[in-house]
Amino acid sequence: MTSEDRISRLYPHVQESVLPRAWSSKDRWQFIKLSRSNLRVHYNGQGKNHRDAASVRATHPIPAACGIYYFEVKIISKGKNGYMGIGLADAKVNMNRLPGWENNSYGYHGDDGNSFCSSGSGKKYGPTFTTGDVIGCCVNMIDNSVFYTKNGMNLGTAFQKVPQNLYPTVGLQSPGEIADANFGDRPFMFDIEGYMLEWRTKLKDQIETHIPFRHQESELDLTLKKLVFSYLIHHGYCGAAESFAKTTNLYFFEDIPSIQNRQKVQKLIMNGQISEAVILVQQLYPDLLTSKPELLFKLQIRSFIEMIGNIGAGGNHNHPYSIARLINGKEQEKEKEEDTMDVDQKSDETQEGSDQPHTPNRRILEQLLQFGRELNSRNIQNDELKKQLKDAFSLLAYKDPRMSQMGYLMEPSQREQLSADLNSAMLESHGLPRQPPLELAISQTKNCVVKMLESGLGSGAYSGLEKQIKCSLKPPQ
Repeated sequence: MTSEDRISRLYPHVQESVLPRAWSSKDRWQFIKLSRSNLRVHYNGQGKNHRDAASVRATHPIPAACGIYYFEVKIISKGKNGYMGIGLADAKVNMNRLPGWENNSYGYHGDDGNSFCSSGSGKKYGPTFTTGDVIGCCVNMIDNSVFYTKNGMNLGTAFQKVPQNLYPTVGLQSPGEIADANFGDRPFMFDIEGYMLEWRTKLKDQIETHIPFRHQESELDLTLKKLVFSYLIHHGYCGAAESFAKTTNLYFFEDIPSIQNRQKVQKLIMNGQISEAVILVQQLYPDLLTSKPELLFKLQIRSFIEMIGNIGAGGNHNHPYSIARLINGKEQEKEKEEDTMDVDQKSDETQEGSDQPHTPNRRILEQLLQFGRELNSRNIQNDELKKQLKDAFSLLAYKDPRMSQMGYLMEPSQREQLSADLNSAMLESHGLPRQPPLELAISQTKNCVVKMLESGLGSGAYSGLEKQIKCSLKPPQ
């Protein structure tokens, strides 16, 4: 597992760029020297007394969205006296002090094993540590506590009611002291993932104890069944919906032929048959696309892209009859060259036709360009649609559009959102919701989690649905 994968697994809701990943070369006292990508800390002071103490903060504070954050420090050398402190500090704490001695500063010191919380007077906490030991610091932003580990063993809670926006900090005070930090680049000695799983399970249990209708299982059960049933109908799963209705005694709120018609339209879209889908929609819902011109324009842009894809569908994208070559009029030059070839040569090529690439028809190309001109002549005010059209036109500039930087537009996956938008519009025309209640509930829950994280509630990191719902609600292809 790479360090990037490990970080992403530990803190899925946080961008790596805002995480503490190294010591700051600017936010340190003058007696601190950094090496090894700013992960190794050396003490270069005289170390005569506490006035010679020196600390360094990490590059970033710990985001609350981590929920639980952990880092480890290995003591490479305890130096002369082992006056070393590992902990946390806010952005204003003086770096001419060991962690824990100043307000909003917290530290665990190696020479006496004491913990220090915004005071020069420590409290007995754990064992001393020295050369070769690995000290871990865990910040739990769910219950606002901090604990330390020594060589992979949890030493118990050191601090409570800890504020947010603290920086990992290490302090040294005697000559020869050296320490290496691990912010997740390497596996930790302590099983932090196991600890995170414990808290995820604990929060899950707390959430389940507050489920509405808990005292009325039948009402909760009926609500869940309705959510599933409406989801099946929304996405056109007729067979599954009929079977589900029989076992649950639920009634269809949309005619089965209507569901099947929507399913046919969606299948055409997902197969790239946009024109056929538009014709069918106009037959089934005569006024729908007239009332939604932007949706119609999206369909036409997609149809234009599919036409480009069909021109090169013969197989060999390196064939000289590329779109760009045809547009430049060079097909005619090629045709003239071919006219000079003798009959025998043409006959030989015909016999080998199974290996020859398909030559696009000039008439099809002219239809494509005419369609593009018609789209470009529309007075479109929507900036998003303007960009979509511009991106579609850019495909014409490449010899092989599929292999260009805009080639992703030709991927079948690009049809999914259009299919969903059209399905929602058809449902809306029947007075039905554009989005199934199940997806709406999940979307609202995800938004609540985002708001929790933005508000600094660490529990939001373990309240998401991804770990609870193993399957995706995205309709299968």
